[in-house]
Amino acid sequence: MPMLSTDLLADQLRKASRIVVFTGAGISTESGIPDFRSPGGVWSKMRPIYFQEFVGNEDKRREAWTRVFSGAAGWVGKQPNAGHHAVARLIASGKASAVITQNVDNLHQASGVLEDRVIELHGNASYATCLSCGLRHELGELRPVFVDRGEIPVCRSCGELVKTATISFGQQMPDGPMIRAEEETHGCDLFLVLGSSLVVTPAAHFPVKAKRNGARLVILNREETPLDAIADLVLNEEIGPTLTAAMRDLN
Repeated sequence: MPMLSTDLLADQLRKASRIVVFTGAGISTESGIPDFRSPGGVWSKMRPIYFQEFVGNEDKRREAWTRVFSGAAGWVGKQPNAGHHAVARLIASGKASAVITQNVDNLHQASGVLEDRVIELHGNASYATCLSCGLRHELGELRPVFVDRGEIPVCRSCGELVKTATISFGQQMPDGPMIRAEEETHGCDLFLVLGSSLVVTPAAHFPVKAKRNGARLVILNREETPLDAIADLVLNEEIGPTLTAAMRDLN
């Protein structure tokens, strides 16, 4: 009798000693967060504001902050789902060393994964940073500045521009997370993709690098991806229920 998909996934997890988890929008759509790039997603409803537009145009900065505090991206108030909690258990068990994520919704941290185990390739939308000195600013502190007083937020330390800590289109990828992601990718024996279409580069290069370095590649995503052909296991199923069941089998 053929093995169930959860059995196949559990077998891959069981054989691994150092797993790197790589997550995309698909894990967060199960929390009700809309995908940015898919038809009907966020970018089909509103055009992204490019980094240079934000820096060079006050109207674009005002539009960007309006989106932040109106909740237009759809992630505000959302909670981790079964997939996030299963990943957190993998990390806590010592089986997985890190989560590399394309998401900006902070849900891995909210599920209990320590911040130093989450590598955010595209930043984090739950707080802001100064574009000059890098000082962190909490959105709760900036809300009255913009919403109540109508002022575009600036850094409380140096007075320069403040922006949500996401990586915008046209903005340079952060060196630190990219280096850490590279190191984790080369050190793993199983690269587990959860909910990524694997079309956005340079992030999509990491599973290829893991495979070339001898790691097994497992992809759990609702749709096909361009890397399915090189994967050791591909499951086109819901992430939360499938990973939760596989973890149960693992125990």
